[in-house]
Amino acid sequence: MDLSINFTQIISAFVVIFVLVDVFGSVPIFLNFQRESKDVNPVQAAIYSFIIMTAFLFVGHWVLKLFNVDVSSFAVAGALVIFIISIEMIFGVEVFKNDAPGGSRTLVPIVFPLIAGPATFTALLSMRAEFDVLNIIIALAMNMIIVFFVLKNLKLVEKIVGVSGVYVLRKFFGIILMAIAVRLFTANINALLHSL
Repeated sequence: MDLSINFTQIISAFVVIFVLVDVFGSVPIFLNFQRESKDVNPVQAAIYSFIIMTAFLFVGHWVLKLFNVDVSSFAVAGALVIFIISIEMIFGVEVFKNDAPGGSRTLVPIVFPLIAGPATFTALLSMRAEFDVLNIIIALAMNMIIVFFVLKNLKLVEKIVGVSGVYVLRKFFGIILMAIAVRLFTANINALLHSL
């Protein structure tokens, strides 16, 4: 495995993960937990999310081999899922129903599915078809630092960003995510067609 640091890959992976995690968009949910006296541990949330997603980055690849699915095929499927998520963000429609079971505070639903959700898992494995694993892990760590600071300073973030700010961010990053999904699709569909 080539362990070379590529800043372009890190930035691209960072943006994809940042948009999918959507920590700023989830601020109202986090604040609601606080109002209900449900404590959220920022350190645990960031560390658990990082461990789960990093583990899936490696184990997920093995699971694909188990089911005889190559990374390019998964990347194309992942690009379609990411494309649908971008449509949700841009047009304000709900395609994926958030039907995860309720329960504990930090692990469920903060870590899963709000931070480390199915869309993030899909994107991580999809990016493996294009990016070096080290660059993805660095981008993931950078995102978890942001998650930590947002959870640590919820009231401050609410004041700075505001409701309209969250709305604008969702629309803007929705378009960015759509463009990334198209690029991911076109980059891997050729490899998939050649393998047939």
